[in-house]
Amino acid sequence: MTYLTGSATSGEPAGRRFRALLQSHGILQLPGAHNGQAALQARDAGFDALYLSGAAMTASMGLPDLGIITIDQVTFFIRQIVNATGLPLLVDGDTGYGEVLNVMNMVRAFEDAGAAAVHLEDQILPKKCGHLNNKKLATPHDMALKVGAARKAARDLVVIARTDAAASEGIDGAVARARLYIEAGADAIFPEALTTAEMFREFARRMPGVRLLANMTEFGRTPFFTAGEFEEMGYHMVIWPVSSLRVANKAQEDLYTTLRRTGSTEAMLPRMQTRESLYRTLRYHEYEALDQSIVETILPTLGQPA
Repeated sequence: MTYLTGSATSGEPAGRRFRALLQSHGILQLPGAHNGQAALQARDAGFDALYLSGAAMTASMGLPDLGIITIDQVTFFIRQIVNATGLPLLVDGDTGYGEVLNVMNMVRAFEDAGAAAVHLEDQILPKKCGHLNNKKLATPHDMALKVGAARKAARDLVVIARTDAAASEGIDGAVARARLYIEAGADAIFPEALTTAEMFREFARRMPGVRLLANMTEFGRTPFFTAGEFEEMGYHMVIWPVSSLRVANKAQEDLYTTLRRTGSTEAMLPRMQTRESLYRTLRYHEYEALDQSIVETILPTLGQPA
């Protein structure tokens, strides 16, 4: 069933479905999906919810993750992923695109576009990836105001507060901020760039009863842990934010290098998604069947015109 068929869309708000997943048994695994195709592949692999990373969005646009992307650009990504999969989607809200009223505008725009949850971070602009150096933080009070504004603007959207304070203020500062953000109305906390298992466990121990999100990004400050290990450490959600984009980008780099060197893509065929696989992922024939004026497509065999 495609999103063009109204009955295929769940009548329950995405935020409520996300909350239900959080309350179910086991850690909620949220792989990053940087576009609708990646989202479909993640759903077909068996995931129940997805994550949309600001870093992945901006990189896919050829831009660095420095707070350049706009709300309208993000809602374009939200809609394509939600329409393609119907899955609850956690969205990276960066710093909220401004102050209190801007945060409220972001929440309304994201929720109207179909997002299930958003996380908001306590950096100030120009922001950086959470695993880089010299991040500049908002005051705890100012961030708490943003969290409260997000909560006020949301209907069903899950509001997650991210703190980047561990790098500059230590675990004590990160915990103090997290407690203030929970008091302000956050549904969960995202402690960014923790560097050891001991730090993850300590943060969770000092935030009893609070839903926690872990970030398992590659090439960052956090060592590799499995979803099960994060669950054992006291975490309820885990994201792999840019993994799909990293793999796709590396494959594209190899393709262009090969094409430039040989003048042909033939050597890359074993690494390509076939036309049959692409159409199956896109539910091509389900769309086709909705319009009886379209003759059913017959896929060409190898060597025939595409």
